[in-house]
Amino acid sequence: MARYTGADCKLCRREKMKLFLKGSKCEGPKCPIEIRPYPPGEHGRGRPKETEYLLQLREKQKAKRIYGVLERQFSNYYVEANRQGGKTGENLLRLLERRLDNVVYRAGFAKSRDMARQLIRHGHIRVNGKKVNIPSFLVSEADIVDVKSKSLEMTPFQVAKAEVGERQVPAWLGIDGEKMRILVHALPVRQQIDAPVQEQLIVELYSK
Repeated sequence: MARYTGADCKLCRREKMKLFLKGSKCEGPKCPIEIRPYPPGEHGRGRPKETEYLLQLREKQKAKRIYGVLERQFSNYYVEANRQGGKTGENLLRLLERRLDNVVYRAGFAKSRDMARQLIRHGHIRVNGKKVNIPSFLVSEADIVDVKSKSLEMTPFQVAKAEVGERQVPAWLGIDGEKMRILVHALPVRQQIDAPVQEQLIVELYSK
């Protein structure tokens, strides 16, 4: 399975903003973007000409990195979003938000999407009572996502249980912290997605 194996903090510096890829480290003073708020590399402090294409490309790269997907997978999401009715950009963000790893992260059961992916791949997460070990699984309305009973005593879930409520959970999800359960009330709408992405720029890039 292909995945990014480089330094997450370089991705944040490349986009010149925190993408919260490292959980609590991103919120502390040791976050590299606080120390070096410029892109990595010997030319990082330069000022490249911000063309229309560059702005569109950076927006696409930002969305990919926030949700932790690679190029081909992102392109497939775009094709599916374009096939659906309505605004393609909003459809794209809705598909990304419905990923199981994002749902586990948004609910506060994991410190980051990377951590959520690991928990899912190791078989600790169930959807409607069945184990799902595919991070890209798309949840549907009325789905119930929970932690496998044998996994509840693991340290990550005990920590998450104690901290449930500290992270703001989107309105389309309902959380039962005591049972470590997530209820998908409805599919997300654009107003409920707080990802700092200008999706129209991504649509313009793929439309060329």
